[in-house]
Amino acid sequence: MRKLLLVFVLPLLLVFAVQNTALAAPAWGKVVDQIEKTLVQSLALYNKGDVEKAKEVVNEAYYGVFEKEGMEIAVKSKISGKRVGIEEYKFVAIKKLMTNKAPEAQIKKEIDGLVAMLREDAAQMGGKAESNPMETLLAAFLILVREGFEAILVIGAIIAYLIKSGHGQKTRVVYYSSAAAVAASLVTAVLLQSVFSISGASQEILEGATMLLAAVVLVSVSHWMIGKVSAKAWQNYIEGKVQEAVSGGSMLSLGAAAFLAVYREGAETVLFYQALFSDAADQGAMIWSGFGLGCAALVAIFLIVRYGSMKLPLKPFFLGTSILMYVLAISFAGGGVKELQEGGVVGMTAIAGMDSIELLGIYPTWETLTPQIILVLIAIAGVIYQRRKQDPAMPA
Repeated sequence: MRKLLLVFVLPLLLVFAVQNTALAAPAWGKVVDQIEKTLVQSLALYNKGDVEKAKEVVNEAYYGVFEKEGMEIAVKSKISGKRVGIEEYKFVAIKKLMTNKAPEAQIKKEIDGLVAMLREDAAQMGGKAESNPMETLLAAFLILVREGFEAILVIGAIIAYLIKSGHGQKTRVVYYSSAAAVAASLVTAVLLQSVFSISGASQEILEGATMLLAAVVLVSVSHWMIGKVSAKAWQNYIEGKVQEAVSGGSMLSLGAAAFLAVYREGAETVLFYQALFSDAADQGAMIWSGFGLGCAALVAIFLIVRYGSMKLPLKPFFLGTSILMYVLAISFAGGGVKELQEGGVVGMTAIAGMDSIELLGIYPTWETLTPQIILVLIAIAGVIYQRRKQDPAMPA
């Protein structure tokens, strides 16, 4: 129980530590006015031939207003992740049009479309006076559950695996890695916002790199676990290799997977709650109630994943856990590239007519889809390899 408190209740204290930075809720209409004004300035610079400066001003509209004033987080919390994803891509599309020396009318049309969407959001979200206490509680609950769910799945699966393999004493590595990730995510959030005053683009790049690293680790762990699906392979592993693997590289991989899964969500959760306190500063009790319910839900999810998986037969357990981790890796790969796109490191080639699937980290650009397609092909090749390994007579 103390370990559960360490992993799940510690974030409560961390959010409390940054709560005092909350400000009065912004008027979303005024935020949109500022975004529009900034984008108009960028278009004026573009017309004068200063393309690079124009793109810098577009970045200012995104990082300095849309993100900094909390509208991005508000749209994601109160409307949908899909909606905010579309708007983020529109900011990127404006810069891409400028890079390609598109006609002024085309860029203006893109700007007008973005501003129109943002005004719809501002009208839908309303102002501080219109906020509903139950909506605030629900937002606080959903933020925590949504951000923690993927991390819980990874942590729960790893802990269940260690216990099922007879190495329950090693679970402390996972708990400690998770607690360290929570602390690291808080430190990162504080440093990004205050000490270093790091630019929004750099923050996106850091988040994207973390997600891609997490994807690599999860793919590695997934392939390692799927090799233990057959009873014979597992028996050989237990008899000859488990001590070396658990005490060496494999244990480090499992600890790294837990750390990265929690770290990626931790800083974002803290920032989300900061924005929520700003938007509903007079409803702190409802926010804390939603947070408490979210913690309870995450503990329930964790217990279901951990103890429910202990009752599964060996083959379905390893196969299911491996598939779960691989799906999360695919999601992280798409999300990581998307963050790099927002940071200006990776380009954006839109796929017409395709919608985002936020849950799976699927976004309508070739840059985000390409690594996901590669991972799917690797998974297919891995399955074929494992089948041939178990049945050498299988035709090529």
